[in-house]
Amino acid sequence: MKGFKEFLLRGNVVDLAVAVIIGAAFGAVVTAFVKDLLTPLIAAIGGKPDFSALSFTLNKSHFLYGDFINAIVTFVIIAAVIYFLVVLPINHLIQLSRKEPPPDPTVRKCPQCLSEIPADARRCAYCTSEVEPMLMPAMDD
Repeated sequence: MKGFKEFLLRGNVVDLAVAVIIGAAFGAVVTAFVKDLLTPLIAAIGGKPDFSALSFTLNKSHFLYGDFINAIVTFVIIAAVIYFLVVLPINHLIQLSRKEPPPDPTVRKCPQCLSEIPADARRCAYCTSEVEPMLMPAMDD
């Protein structure tokens, strides 16, 4: 039981459970929005009262293609909201946090082999070519 309790209280499992519950609730809200508001508005332009009423019968089988149209519209709206309100802001924050660290002043690249050598070196330890030493600025307190 102890291992099971640790597994359940691990951050990833709890976060995933919350995400699934919130996602299901959000899906229900978007489905209601599409079914109750958006679909009748689009159907009014097309002359039909509601997409869910669109259907046809073939050999006593009833095909509700209006419900399928509602599902497609719902999916597109959910995907757009997720992209514009979650993915884009997260990508932007990640891009802001990926700034290059300032170069280390104690090392530099060898102009011949591009390996890192000490800043005040006169010869590369890797390719043995002679290099000009870098003049380090004096640090005053």
